[in-house]
Amino acid sequence: MLQSPAPETANEGPPAPPRAWDGGPIVLVGLMGVGKSTVGRRLSQRLHLPFVDADNEIEAAAGMGIPEIFERFGEPYFRDGERRVIARLIDGTPKVIATGGGAFVQDETRALILSEATAIWLDADPDVLVDRVSRRDTRPLLRGRDPRAVLRELARVRNPLYAQAHIRVLSNRSPHEVTVTAILKAIGR
Repeated sequence: MLQSPAPETANEGPPAPPRAWDGGPIVLVGLMGVGKSTVGRRLSQRLHLPFVDADNEIEAAAGMGIPEIFERFGEPYFRDGERRVIARLIDGTPKVIATGGGAFVQDETRALILSEATAIWLDADPDVLVDRVSRRDTRPLLRGRDPRAVLRELARVRNPLYAQAHIRVLSNRSPHEVTVTAILKAIGR
């Protein structure tokens, strides 16, 4: 027989506030379009932590946008700057950091993230990502190419590396808040 929960008594008071996250930086990794920035902002709000988008920090440090960096200096130059910026951001203080899709693929950057932060892989099917990335033309790796083919190839190459993250959370066609809730559950919040 199912029983209803006991009625709330006057002595119980308000629910306890959520415990502060004390696990150091949380770094979101995954393919472009998976929602690292959007989910990261919402996750940081729920955890009452600062949010930092590594791509924005790279652009500020370089004084130009990522597409321009790629065009003028090439991907290796960009990846080196990305590594340095992420190393600066991972300073031991609790925060949520969204990274670019290729950051975790770089050996040095991945090693740093895995040793100094909690890495969370936001994983999504490439077909879900195609719909998301088609909304903006700001992705250098997709310029003039078939997004579905590029994302499938990137998933083939990168997913085994993303799988090294401490936690894997699926991101599908549901609202980003569902992904945030799944992350909170995975980290015990």
